[in-house]
Amino acid sequence: MKTPANSNKCKPSWRRKMYEIIFKADTFYGRLFDEILLVLILASIVIVMLESIAEFRARHQLFLSYSEWVITIIFLIEYILRIISSPRKLKYIFSFFGIIDLLAILPAFLALITPGLQPLVVIRAIRLLRIYRILKLTRYIKAGNMLIISIRSSFRKIFIFMIFVLILVLLLGSIMYVVEDGKNGFYSIPLSIYWAVITLTTVGYGDIVPVTDLGKFIATFIMLLGYSIIAIPTGIVSAEIARGKNDKITTIICDYCSESEHQKDASYCKNCGNPL
Repeated sequence: MKTPANSNKCKPSWRRKMYEIIFKADTFYGRLFDEILLVLILASIVIVMLESIAEFRARHQLFLSYSEWVITIIFLIEYILRIISSPRKLKYIFSFFGIIDLLAILPAFLALITPGLQPLVVIRAIRLLRIYRILKLTRYIKAGNMLIISIRSSFRKIFIFMIFVLILVLLLGSIMYVVEDGKNGFYSIPLSIYWAVITLTTVGYGDIVPVTDLGKFIATFIMLLGYSIIAIPTGIVSAEIARGKNDKITTIICDYCSESEHQKDASYCKNCGNPL
């Protein structure tokens, strides 16, 4: 009598099976589920782009409408299943991917409840939010996951660097205001800071141009400085990507805390310590 009971306990529940299929891609059905979603995401993006072509929309309005609603309903079912099967429902709902999944289905329903007296432009603007579905692709692209992890790891360094750049443009803008004596477009410190920003980023609109020799010299220095500054964030992120490759970071999701960044040979979650 005990053997069947024990065997039933060993069998994973339907919610557990659903979780493995939807959230994990290391099984046959998990990979199949992801591949189907990839096709649907790409199809929805193509539909949005085709719908923006007036002639095509006029000829195939019915087809576009039916296709869009079929894909929206499938994404709605996927979103509900993710909530049901997730061990940490609130964490998924308010996570980056949870919000993106919601944005993938919300615009279609918002367009329905928008009052008919509203201008059609408003409805189109709401429906254009469907383009956010392309962000769902990042979940299934390993290189995208690595890039997100690298940017997250280097965020503090980039933040400190941006503070340094902010201080730099404040100083340079103030100096140019003094050098140009509040003339030649440098009528205030905020305008001078605006000039310093567009010059440092090598955009150079040309709406404000220094006239004095010292001002031209400082402008030349800022332009040359801009090239080196642009390269610094790229180097920081590139270093994190290289370190991530060496560390062999994988995206296996912990069943207990939903942590997704672990070493490839890790057996336990680095966040909560539970077995992976």
